[in-house]
Amino acid sequence: MMRAFNTSSRKGFSNTTRSAAALLSVWTLLAGMLALAPATSAQKQQKAQRLGEEQRIQHVLNRLGFGARPGDVERVKAMGLDRYIEQQLYPEKIDDSVAQAKVKNLEAIRLSTPELFAKYPQPNLLLRAMERSGQVPKELAAIVEARKNGQAAQNAPAAAPKMDDGGAMAKPEGMPKEDQAADNNAEYRRAIRDYYIKNGLRPPQQLMAELQASRILRAVYSERQLQEVLVDFWTNHFNVFAGKGADRWLLVSYDRDTIRPNTLGKFYDLLKATAESPAMLFYLDNFQSVSPNANMRGGGLGGQRPQAQRRNLMDLLMGGGMRRNQQARQQPGAGGANMPDPQQAQQRQRRGINENYARELMELHTLGVDGGYTQKDVQEVARCFTGWTIFQPRGAAALMGMGDGSRAGQFYFNPRLHDDGEKVVLGHKIPAGGGVKDGLMVLDILARHPSTAKFIATKLARRFVSDNPSPALVERVAAAFTKSDGDIRETLRAIFTSPEFNSAEAYRAKIKRPFELAISAIRTLGGETNGAPAIHQWIARMGQPLYGYQTPNGYPDVAENWVNTGALLERLNFGLALASNRIPGTRIDLARFAGDSKDSANMERAMDRFLDVIVQGDVSPRTKATLLKQLKEPLPAATAAAPPQAAQMNAMDDDMMRPNRPNGGGGRRGQQGQVAMVDLSRVSNPELVKVVGLILGSPEFQRQ
Repeated sequence: MMRAFNTSSRKGFSNTTRSAAALLSVWTLLAGMLALAPATSAQKQQKAQRLGEEQRIQHVLNRLGFGARPGDVERVKAMGLDRYIEQQLYPEKIDDSVAQAKVKNLEAIRLSTPELFAKYPQPNLLLRAMERSGQVPKELAAIVEARKNGQAAQNAPAAAPKMDDGGAMAKPEGMPKEDQAADNNAEYRRAIRDYYIKNGLRPPQQLMAELQASRILRAVYSERQLQEVLVDFWTNHFNVFAGKGADRWLLVSYDRDTIRPNTLGKFYDLLKATAESPAMLFYLDNFQSVSPNANMRGGGLGGQRPQAQRRNLMDLLMGGGMRRNQQARQQPGAGGANMPDPQQAQQRQRRGINENYARELMELHTLGVDGGYTQKDVQEVARCFTGWTIFQPRGAAALMGMGDGSRAGQFYFNPRLHDDGEKVVLGHKIPAGGGVKDGLMVLDILARHPSTAKFIATKLARRFVSDNPSPALVERVAAAFTKSDGDIRETLRAIFTSPEFNSAEAYRAKIKRPFELAISAIRTLGGETNGAPAIHQWIARMGQPLYGYQTPNGYPDVAENWVNTGALLERLNFGLALASNRIPGTRIDLARFAGDSKDSANMERAMDRFLDVIVQGDVSPRTKATLLKQLKEPLPAATAAAPPQAAQMNAMDDDMMRPNRPNGGGGRRGQQGQVAMVDLSRVSNPELVKVVGLILGSPEFQRQ
């Protein structure tokens, strides 16, 4: 049940202007109307009567995609709704040249991981590579000298990496003061920026900006709408946080090579792809998971002295072939390299097996928290995945000319780190000596487990039908999953043909999450976007930065997590900013819809016209009365700074030399401080903008 909007929470906005308060009052009323109270029999009957052919088409376009663009309803009506759904289930047969053209200039999404390490190097790591090779440019010599002096004065070993408040890798306490201050030194950042430009390099932040842009552009322009919805769904189900170390460089491959090719295939194939993904291996630390006996057995480690054992063990962990050199050894930084000394190796050796991935694999990826596994199963699964690691996980060796850079950031199985003893997982015996097959057997057991069928069926039904899908629906969808051996396409077909999906109760029963809201608003108004950072910043301000959720469970998919004072006001602000073309890189042409209703004397006519465009005229009398009443109220005035516009990534702003700390919260956690209203005082057609902004904030558009 969605929580009603609490009017008492407006105390935090006491210093807004009277006109802004009036608009907030209307938004409070509209937000209260979002409450999903159970409908009476009469209301259900009335709703069922309204759910005609166009409503069914709108329902499908909203659930299987990110909403209808102008002309989409007519196009689907002409081809037939059933045929459209079947077409979406086979995206490879759909011409998607428009979306492909939109992303063709995003270089980052085409590069391999080793190429990304080289093209978008972490600044401190790049500086050390130049220092090691003796090729430090004159403008950076002073910085390098200061670092040398700091290192010479430092006797204690480097501390283990820590996470800062934003989830990024913080600089360790043992790091030289010159390094600690480097990111805050304007001269240092300016020198690095100039070096990047001169040598055709790009900052890591631009890499993430292009990946985020590709997601936005494809969601807006792709004809393969169901695939894009599933990319969003599976990326969230198998969540990876961009702010953790090397994952910024590994996420491009995660999107391109792991998630996209497997959105509609067999669940086992998707599960295996994520298990082997360097992004997942790094995020959940499995690349460091080592059998406690790895340095005691054969394969080149047995019989060595303890110090040599530790050194060679770290060679294996870091991808092999790395020479130990005190000057080459890297301090762990935000996304940078970490080439530990023997004491650090000993710490990792003592840590041994890491259970993070094993636990999340069963709790979040397959069985669910009540799926029937025990702590002993977690331990056994963790043993099965020892040796599943990453070759040069941070790309440091390649940048420094140490080792085979062409394999940097790639998955590989290292048998010398694997626990090859017998294991028992969920009652299944996994024989000794299986090597990499141990992990594959675990994935097969989990993919075919009844609890996995129920867990995946529940999440898919929650995404496509309602926040609380009925047990009967979940049971039928789980049966389809099991019968088809985990075929995602067949599982979805069971959902789309179900009475529950096609019922009046499912129509506009779910609240759009920020990404869905932003994309659907652009599509509905026939807008254009280049996916620039500004539009992503708005999505983040509403609480859902892409790849910005810190914990493995991903963003919630139920309404109560997205409806609160700050989040709803940001949604209204977004609608006003979009309608007034205040989002750089994104444009809306309201004139194409306004006709002769652009002047204030025809505002009621404009309201009717845009209600037809945005919600197809399907609006409750209460909502319409509230919107019409607000037309007579004065426009809001900004009382604080306007929404900050994103710096253009290709300008290589100084801030891009600093670690990125994305907002990791959902709708509830992501709001901080007072939220200013969008300033419409300089908009040429403010009344029309207000009409569109209010409708975009209405319950009918907020729901899908």
